[in-house]
Amino acid sequence: MRVLAICGSLRKGSYNRSLLRAAAGLAPAGMEVEVVGIEGVPLFSEDLEKEGMPEAVAELRLKGKAADGILFGCPEYNYGIPGPLKNAFDWLSRSHGEPRTPFLGRPVAIMGASLSMMGTARAQLQLRQSLQACGALTMPSPEVYVMRAQDKFDAGGQLTDKPTHEAVAKLMTAFGAWIDKLKG
Repeated sequence: MRVLAICGSLRKGSYNRSLLRAAAGLAPAGMEVEVVGIEGVPLFSEDLEKEGMPEAVAELRLKGKAADGILFGCPEYNYGIPGPLKNAFDWLSRSHGEPRTPFLGRPVAIMGASLSMMGTARAQLQLRQSLQACGALTMPSPEVYVMRAQDKFDAGGQLTDKPTHEAVAKLMTAFGAWIDKLKG
């Protein structure tokens, strides 16, 4: 089972990238997780789209279509989805004349880490709404909202918080079952 894990942050030391790496390490047997960033994805423009799909978008799109499921590491900026993640999502949601986007009928899960006391609940809700509009099959639970992320990871980006570790492991196990259920 192949899962594409998309980090919605551009920051090199992103807690969401670290969270996705932890998720990859906690994936159940038989699940392969590839963590990717969205660096290099240009700002969406229909004019640019008419010129042809940018290479960074085409590569991300191919990986999304080849995956059995997509996992988002969703940061929250100013109570919402950060611009770079929404931009990458907008590029990927376009069908480009194909019968489906990488999201249509695809199992999806979301998790996120933030410095705030709310974690990424508001951004995840917005992302869920966009995914629903694209026909994604977003797993309803369990949910992982890592609050006060600066206290949950060490200086090297390793997840050190036991309850968060357990929540991520639970999400990954559930996501594997979700993908299997939707395949069958």
